Amino acid sequence: MTTAFDDLDRATLAVLVREYLLCGHLIDRAAMPFVFASLGLEGMRDVAIDEWMGASPIYTQRMRRALDFDGDDVETIFKGMQLDIGAPPQFMDFRYRVIDAKHGEFELAHCGALMDVEPMGEPFVVTMCHHIEDPTFDATAAATNPRARMRPVHRPPRAPAGRLPACLWTVTIDDDAESLSEPEIAKGIARSRAATIDLSSRSDETGEGRTDYQGPLENDLRFEAFSKPTLIWLLREIALQGHLLTLSFTDSLKARMDEDKAREVAVQRFTGIAGVTAQRLTSALGLGSDHASLVKLLELHPAFHPREYIDVRVSPDLEISLHDCAGIGDRPGLSWAELLASGEAGPLDAIVQAVDPRARCIPREPPSGALRVWDIEMSSKTAAEKPEVSVTKISTGAAFSFERR
Repeated sequence: MTTAFDDLDRATLAVLVREYLLCGHLIDRAAMPFVFASLGLEGMRDVAIDEWMGASPIYTQRMRRALDFDGDDVETIFKGMQLDIGAPPQFMDFRYRVIDAKHGEFELAHCGALMDVEPMGEPFVVTMCHHIEDPTFDATAAATNPRARMRPVHRPPRAPAGRLPACLWTVTIDDDAESLSEPEIAKGIARSRAATIDLSSRSDETGEGRTDYQGPLENDLRFEAFSKPTLIWLLREIALQGHLLTLSFTDSLKARMDEDKAREVAVQRFTGIAGVTAQRLTSALGLGSDHASLVKLLELHPAFHPREYIDVRVSPDLEISLHDCAGIGDRPGLSWAELLASGEAGPLDAIVQAVDPRARCIPREPPSGALRVWDIEMSSKTAAEKPEVSVTKISTGAAFSFERR
């Protein structure tokens, strides 16, 4: 099948892989300030636990299939973590050490998530580094081996202040340990269309580059080494991780808020991450402010991939259209496709205004074959940055720069 990535070279696709992983991580950051405002610190904690425990076990197994690395040992656990939006490279600078098949450890040489919460005070640090990580780390490990456990040697609050590495964890597989069961919220997400959609069809694999992640663990995985079809598959799977995270997040919201409030927070989250991702991609790809750059940004934005799940198209004459797709009607509701189908234009405005702040997405009657259509028009006035985008940019990840390694 053809994709929006087909005309890009391997170097550009590798840049996009890193950007997709980091922007997938920031989906959480786009939401939590609004969740905190509604539910307080404990409610935010519980939603975050649900969010990651619901999605991570699902996409960890999907990524193992995509890059053909199988097994139930510590090395396989670490490989899965490297391709998880919860651990984007460099921003969450995991350093892994495999001792043997059943023992390993990792430390964080730099923790962007800690940089985000440390200025907020110790209660926020303890909430993230203790209450959230304890169950979610084990859920991620258990997706590979249900007898695996992750335990801290040390972790924040940092003592002494500024201690590096920020934390150190051991990973142990104990054959006599009780098997961890699949989290209840993950069981529900596993039945979603996002979880079961098949992205395995690849284009011709005769080009250069590796097609799997077999062999030894690499602490700094070089995405440039992968073949073009493999990189495209990776991008589609990473984008799907974001949709799975959104499903588990909204599932948790609906258990704690009324429907109208849950929808409000879901729209705020979508708008914030849509805009910040658009700004990062505009910079990473060296896009300008012309119409061609606007079209390219919309075609490559991870919110609109994979097309099998969310079918958003953009035409050269600046028309955005939404078509029937698996994301509409997907359980548990409030998916990004469903928000667009209901007429939400805020996330689209946040994207196009990253290229040109005069741009607006104006709805019009859709032609046959489309569910929704928006025309991108240029106003005489420059739009201020949306508050949801500004809130998301509180995270240090919004301005993070990758280094060449």
